[in-house]
Amino acid sequence: MLMVADIGNTQTVLGVFDGDRLKARWRMATEAHRSADEIGVSCAALLALRGMKLSDVKAMIVSSDVPPLVRSYKNLFENLLSVPFYSVSPTMTTGLEIHYDDVGALGSDRIVNSVAAVRYYGAPAIIVDFGTATTVEAISRDMEYLGGALMPGVYISLNALASRTAKLPSVDLEEKTSKAIATNTPDSIRSGFIYGYAGAVDALIRRFRDELGEPENTRVIATGGPAPVIVPHCREIQKLDSDLTLKGLWVLYELNAQ
Repeated sequence: MLMVADIGNTQTVLGVFDGDRLKARWRMATEAHRSADEIGVSCAALLALRGMKLSDVKAMIVSSDVPPLVRSYKNLFENLLSVPFYSVSPTMTTGLEIHYDDVGALGSDRIVNSVAAVRYYGAPAIIVDFGTATTVEAISRDMEYLGGALMPGVYISLNALASRTAKLPSVDLEEKTSKAIATNTPDSIRSGFIYGYAGAVDALIRRFRDELGEPENTRVIATGGPAPVIVPHCREIQKLDSDLTLKGLWVLYELNAQ
């Protein structure tokens, strides 16, 4: 059984694969300074809820830009449990030709999502990952990672607005607003963040399609925790795959396992 972890700045998504089948997934808050022992206790408890044990895990792969947590997961799985451990990096075998000025500065989640999109949906592709930051990636027909765009995540922006203004409250974006022209303050905020953010993402996708030069053939896939809130209001996204990153980790493990 393979355990995978997508460790974001705000949330961590854990999953376990039995072969190529995602058997279970969990989402929890990212705590940057958790020790190997603390992570082990959490993983064991989560697995037990699904009738599994930590000793069932035969390998581990993580995608993370939080170095202390990479070290903790490595200590747990490689040193304490003696199972193979992999951390995503641009030097791994990815099946992609990466075109980026500073490959070392490329976030591991951007690599993982691109690998998954090509494997499951084909190329050319555009991938939108809604997270602490929202990333948009472009993959050419020849499976080249061309680069992408970064913008503030929707919840980071919402929290900044609420903390910097005296009269504007924080709102639940999952509570629907029926129209863009809202008649009260909470719905006005929802309208701006949901419809406005969806419009911004659509505009980026259209620009990406133009630069790729294949507007009709390019697949557009979205993922990430806030994605279900925004994607229904996007006109350019074709597919929402909440497990895209976890599936990309499985693909990278298959490509790099020794």
